[in-house]
Amino acid sequence: MSVHESAIRWQRAVHQEDDSTYSRNHSVMLNGGQEVKASASVEFQGDPQCADPEQMLISAVSSCHMLFFLAIADYQGYQVASYDDDPVGYLERQGKKGMEVTRIELSPRIAFEGENIPDAQTIAKIHASAHRNCFIRNSITAEVVIQEA
Repeated sequence: MSVHESAIRWQRAVHQEDDSTYSRNHSVMLNGGQEVKASASVEFQGDPQCADPEQMLISAVSSCHMLFFLAIADYQGYQVASYDDDPVGYLERQGKKGMEVTRIELSPRIAFEGENIPDAQTIAKIHASAHRNCFIRNSITAEVVIQEA
């Protein structure tokens, strides 16, 4: 088992565009003193200049998948030169259950270097293994789909 911590800091302030309500802006404090400026999503009166929880969720899924992909590729003798992804999450109403992130699409673009370059079938198998092992994906109910390039 491992334990993971963060800190959330919010202080009441007037909303920057609607003085009849409060600001949703807050800070997320992470390891090493990192501070992420966060807010609600724009659809819920959030600040478009800040990260929203839905973005952080899809980023966590993408990051976790990437880290497993890199580890598996390295273990199999493949050298990844770069890995880029632009994940997309879909927040939808689910009947009486309310709103939830129902689907996350990962679109990784991976470049390899060296003499041992995997073929498309091997890359798909590495993705499948990363998908099965990703702690974050295993912790959520949203469907996670990998759009292979």
